[in-house]
Amino acid sequence: MDNPRLNRIIERLGAGRILVAGDLMLDEFIWGRVSRISPEAPVPVVEVTSESYYPGGAANVARNVRELGAAVRVAGIAGADPHGARLLELLDAAGIDITGVLRDPSFSTTVKTRIIARHQQVTRVDRERHATLTAQQTAFILAQIEQAIDDVDAVIVADYGKGFLTQPLAGRIGHKVCAAGKILAVDPHPHTSLVWQDATVIKPNRREAFLEAGIAPSAPIEPPLEDKPLLEAARRLQARWQPKSLLITLGAQGMLLLEDDAPPHHLPAYAKDVFDVSGAGDTAISVLALALAAGATPGEAAVLANRASAIVVGKLGTATVTAAELAGSVARS
Repeated sequence: MDNPRLNRIIERLGAGRILVAGDLMLDEFIWGRVSRISPEAPVPVVEVTSESYYPGGAANVARNVRELGAAVRVAGIAGADPHGARLLELLDAAGIDITGVLRDPSFSTTVKTRIIARHQQVTRVDRERHATLTAQQTAFILAQIEQAIDDVDAVIVADYGKGFLTQPLAGRIGHKVCAAGKILAVDPHPHTSLVWQDATVIKPNRREAFLEAGIAPSAPIEPPLEDKPLLEAARRLQARWQPKSLLITLGAQGMLLLEDDAPPHHLPAYAKDVFDVSGAGDTAISVLALALAAGATPGEAAVLANRASAIVVGKLGTATVTAAELAGSVARS
């Protein structure tokens, strides 16, 4: 891959204008240390030293986009609860446009609490209530997309299976983005099993790809280009979704890129140290959309997304990547 070309793309990432739509969540981290086992049960006792909060779910996608210098706005629903207020405060403080977020008293903001001790996640506690959007909430979201579409280069849809997306909404989003001639990048969720049309790129992980394709997940095979179940899952998803590009993230095996009738292309992983994989997919879809908006080919966008994911898994917490870090990774290749 041409490094000067990649550097020029990285330099243009900050000029992007992105709309992120999806399930908005709040990530809570409780940091502590473990010095003993509980006398009540064979579990560690975590002595809390600090707490921190970050945007989660689609809100973390927006945070990743903003960290790369681009303008970003969010379309979604937050509860009229303290967690929703904290989430919107975090987004606003990061310079993210939150005018497209509806605060609804009937909605409960999803919170994921991770307890970390000695640089390891001890457990995770989820507070969530699945609820499909009402007709009024759906109309609000579509109105936000319609108002923003002329002023953005790309729309990222981040589905976490919490009820934000339905097939009718997905279809209307795809139609609106396609009609406007803009980039549509989708991070799907197998629980919703949506059919995406008009997508520029769709990015499932390996497990999601198998589930979406209706194939029982199997153990990874080396090399991935000889992994017949994986290739069959990819073939089925291409036929079902018909995206311009399909990028399947494979964790320690890197990524698999498929474009139209071209042979599958494997991108090996770059990560050396893995501390926390939470949010890596958010980073990947953010870089993918921004790179495509900056004029990258699907292959170039995938290379940058792969490198960005390698950087973020080497950090603790729901982390992000900067353009300088991405440029540094390219320079070391």
